[in-house]
Amino acid sequence: MRNGRAVRHSLIGLVTVLALASCGGSETAAAPSNAKGLEKTELNIGVVPVPSSAPLFIAQEKGFFKEEGLTIKTETIQAPQAVMPKILNGSIDAFLTSYVSLITISDSGAAKLKMLAESQQGAPGINAVMVVKDSPLKEPKDLKGKKIAVNVVKALGEVTISAQLKVHGLTPADVKFVPVPFAEQLAQLKAGTVDAAWLVEPYISAAQKDLGARVLIDTLSGQTEGLPLDGWAATDEWISKYPKTAAAFQRAINKAQQIAATDRQELNKVIPGFTQIPAEVASSMAMGTFSTSLNPSRVQRVADLLSEFQIIKNKVDATTLLASAPQ
Repeated sequence: MRNGRAVRHSLIGLVTVLALASCGGSETAAAPSNAKGLEKTELNIGVVPVPSSAPLFIAQEKGFFKEEGLTIKTETIQAPQAVMPKILNGSIDAFLTSYVSLITISDSGAAKLKMLAESQQGAPGINAVMVVKDSPLKEPKDLKGKKIAVNVVKALGEVTISAQLKVHGLTPADVKFVPVPFAEQLAQLKAGTVDAAWLVEPYISAAQKDLGARVLIDTLSGQTEGLPLDGWAATDEWISKYPKTAAAFQRAINKAQQIAATDRQELNKVIPGFTQIPAEVASSMAMGTFSTSLNPSRVQRVADLLSEFQIIKNKVDATTLLASAPQ
């Protein structure tokens, strides 16, 4: 069982990494020869230091990119919104993003993005609305009129909470979503500045260990279970300009997704290296289901929720968000 020191160490490390707007990553020693006729062989990939990025590092370790004629460099990002100039000018080729961000960016007109490969689908236990042990809030309907901390407003937390509140007869207007960085949420929860907090791992484990916090709503269960969370995206312009390169990237990452979906030990091995989460935390925290294909029906669920809760202005056809499967 993890001790408090290990968990706190993991959080400090994670916060440090998330605070970086960008930093150089590893690169293979020599670029492979371009025998496959790729339009571009050296790629800079934006990674977020969360478990969903793990398949890329598995693909690196297993040599899947090299097999496809690609050399991969990684750059740590917080979210695509923070590095849009680099995405638009092509200095970041592809990047990890949530479907919520992909859809909202496309809806805003800032860029037309497409998902190349999906990373994780939601599963119970990985996201939750939590309250302190002695909170008077006992069930979801008790949240009416209360403040809920979310890391970012109009993002995944708000969307999944809203979907869960609907089941219990509440609307988003019945609560107040307060933006609070994950690293600050436990302190605010303990101080009573907010009534509840939407947390992800490893913060869920830390809240349970350090505060005795309890789950009020598992936000990726029931009607939101299996919701696609994130994946590897690029601009539509980039995909059109480098179709063979895009397909090569897809083939490599899809091989790694297969491993991530079936071998937890491979995930446990790579996650500490790019998240600074200690191995003992990585091996025991809950994770979603790693996907092995892009599925428009699944993605449409996300788009419809964003439309229902008025986070986007326009109706979205999920098929327009997904890149073609590699040949």
